[in-house]
Amino acid sequence: MYYSELVKKACRIMFEAHQEDTDKGGYPYVFHPFFLATQMDDEASTCVALLHDVVEDHGDRFDFAFLKKEGFPDPVINALRLLTHAEDLPYMEYVGAIGKDPIARKVKMADLRHNLDVRRNGGTKPKKYDLYLQALSFLEEAETAGNERFPDSD
Repeated sequence: MYYSELVKKACRIMFEAHQEDTDKGGYPYVFHPFFLATQMDDEASTCVALLHDVVEDHGDRFDFAFLKKEGFPDPVINALRLLTHAEDLPYMEYVGAIGKDPIARKVKMADLRHNLDVRRNGGTKPKKYDLYLQALSFLEEAETAGNERFPDSD
C-alpha cells in the first residue's frame, strides 16, 4: 500500500461512502477495498482500489465530478470510470475495456481474486464464480501480453 495525502483522502471518502455497507458474508464492506489497497504499490492504484466501488454504489453522493473536484488526477478518474460497471454493458465487454488500462486492470484482478475467495462467504461460491474466473483469466492474459493485444484504435 502506498501512503500519501491523496491516499488518505481516498480512504476517508471510501469510509464515508461505505460506512453502512456490509458484504455478502456480513463483514463491513470497507474491509474489501482496504484489502485491495494493501496489495497496491503506487499512489494511483491504491486510490483506485480504495474508491473502486464508490461511484457504482454511491454515485448519488460521490460521482466523478466530486472526485475530480477533490483533486484525484485523470489516470485515477479514468480507471474508476472503467471499473464502474454500467448495467446495460455485458460483463465481458466491461472486462475487455478494463484490460486496456493498466491501473484498472491491476485493481480489477485484485478485486476478482478477493471476490473468488470463498472464505469471505462462509465457503459458498459467489453466483458469478465461473464468470469471475473467466474475467480473471482474460485480465491475466492481458497483463502478460501487455497493451499490444489491445490497440487504441477501433
